[in-house]
Amino acid sequence: MKVAIVHDWLVGGGAEKVVEELHKIYPNAPIYTSYCTPEWRERLDGKVVTGWLQHLGKIRKFIPVLRIWWFTHLDFTGYDLVISSSGNGEALGIKVPADTLHVNYCHTPTHFYWRFYDKYLESPGFGIFNPLARLGLKILVKPLRAWDFKAAQRPDYFIANSTHIKNEIKEFYKRDAVVINPPIDTDRFSKTNSQTRIGFVTASRQVPQKRFDIVIGACNDLKLPLTVIGRGPEHEKIKRMAGDTVTVLDWLSDDEIAKQFASAEAFLFAAYEDFGVTPVEALAAGTPVLAFKQGGALDYIQPGVNGDFFDVQSVPSLCAALQKFKPSNYQESAVRASAQKFSSAEFRKHIKEFIDSVAV
Repeated sequence: MKVAIVHDWLVGGGAEKVVEELHKIYPNAPIYTSYCTPEWRERLDGKVVTGWLQHLGKIRKFIPVLRIWWFTHLDFTGYDLVISSSGNGEALGIKVPADTLHVNYCHTPTHFYWRFYDKYLESPGFGIFNPLARLGLKILVKPLRAWDFKAAQRPDYFIANSTHIKNEIKEFYKRDAVVINPPIDTDRFSKTNSQTRIGFVTASRQVPQKRFDIVIGACNDLKLPLTVIGRGPEHEKIKRMAGDTVTVLDWLSDDEIAKQFASAEAFLFAAYEDFGVTPVEALAAGTPVLAFKQGGALDYIQPGVNGDFFDVQSVPSLCAALQKFKPSNYQESAVRASAQKFSSAEFRKHIKEFIDSVAV
C-alpha cells in the first residue's frame, strides 16, 4: 500500500512517540504536520513534510483557523491508506479521496472544545499569552466545536488510546472506536534496578491540568519525601509550593529519570489524563502507582497488583489514600510485568493487525 501519516504537530511527548512507531511500521510514508522541531525531523528520518505554518513559530498555536485550512487542503490523491494522529489539533479533519482508507488514532477529542473547556478558560497554560488565548477561545469555541464534530465524521475508523477516550469519542463525536493503547518504551525502564526505594516521585510537563498542586500539597501535609521532575509554565509556582520534604528537579536525561523512578517507593499521579504515559513508565521500573481514579489510569492500574486509586481530585483524598497505601505490599516483578502489554512492540503488533483487518 501507498501510505501517508498525518499529525497535528511534532514537538515532543507521548503523541509524537505514536507517530515514531507508525513510522517504524511504514518507514517510507511521508509524515505531514503543521510544525516540526529539528529533533523530530531527524528522529523521523527526514520523512516530515511541513508547509508555510512551519514559519509562523508560536503564533500558529493561536490561529486554529489557519491550521484547519492547511490540513484540509492537503492532497492525498494516489494513497491507499492515510493514518491521522490527532489530539488537540486539526489533523483529524483531512480530506481523502473516496477510494482511500482513512484511519484516525485519537489521543483525545480536543480538550479546549469539549471536556476541559472551562478549565482552559480559567488557566489556558500559555503563560503571558493567557489573556490572548482566553479571548480567542471564547470567540471561536462554537464554530470550532462545529468544525471538529464535522471533521470527526470523515475517518473510516477510529482508534482510541484508552477506554476513557473511546467513551469520549462516542460522547462528543458519536463514533465507535477500538482501543489500542499508546507505545511505552518499557525496555528503558525495566533495565534499571535499585537496591533501596525511598520516598515518592512524580513527573510530567508542568502545566495546570497535571495537578502537581495536589501531589505536593498531600506530601507537604503528611511530611512525606517527594521528588518532582519536570519543566513547564508552572515550574516556578511548583518550586514555591514545595515544602521541606519536597525536592523539585528540572527535566532529567532518560537514564536519570529511569533511576529516579526505580529508587522511589511509589509514583503519585493526580491528573485526569487521556492515557498517561509516565505512570506506565514507572510501572516498567517496578514502581507501584497511586493514581486519581479517572481517565486512562483505569486501563493500567490493577489495585493490589501494581498500585491503587484515590477517588477525589483533592489533597484530602490523596492524603487519606497515602495513609493506607503500603508500597512494600507490591512485588516488583509483578509491577514490571504489568507494564509489558503497553510496550512499543505490542503497539506495532496491534496496529498492524487492525490495519490488516480493515484494509480489504
